[in-house]
Amino acid sequence: MVRHRGFAATSVDDLCAAAGVTKGAFFHHFPSKEALGVALVDDWTQMTGAMFAAHPYNALPDPLDRVFGYIDLRRELLGQPLPEFSCVAGTTVQEAYATSPPIRAAAERSIRSGFQHVLPHLQAALAAHPVPGVTAESLAQQFQVATQGGIILAKALNDPAPARAAFDHLERYLCLLFGRPPRI
Repeated sequence: MVRHRGFAATSVDDLCAAAGVTKGAFFHHFPSKEALGVALVDDWTQMTGAMFAAHPYNALPDPLDRVFGYIDLRRELLGQPLPEFSCVAGTTVQEAYATSPPIRAAAERSIRSGFQHVLPHLQAALAAHPVPGVTAESLAQQFQVATQGGIILAKALNDPAPARAAFDHLERYLCLLFGRPPRI
């Protein structure tokens, strides 16, 4: 619901109705809507972390192929309706970063965990093929820039094409950095 409406526009009443619970039950589990926001982002982080960790791209022998496998998975996710491929952490932090330090902190943990999905593969790729002035950490952060920025543009234009283009450009950049022929 938050990915469809946004955090601020999703009321406790909306959440209770969707879950089929009373407000009393809601407040038994969460002392506030903000606490739910933190739990929501933390749950998202665990769920997506498990999905990325279990994906077959992790078993590819070449670390750069693993990186490209991660990008391929991201592109595959873009085949879903727009709210379904958007990011709970990104959506929530866009609204609450200045007003809710706990939600911002949960989103930071989530976004940083996003770096971790691709970081070891980038570290291994750079160890095998060093690129002067480039660190695995900065490249991992660029993956989040492409992901979150692509999603924001997709929402603004109501079209997944900008998100797909962000991944295409990221892949082209990696091919240039590592001297690989283009895959797309």
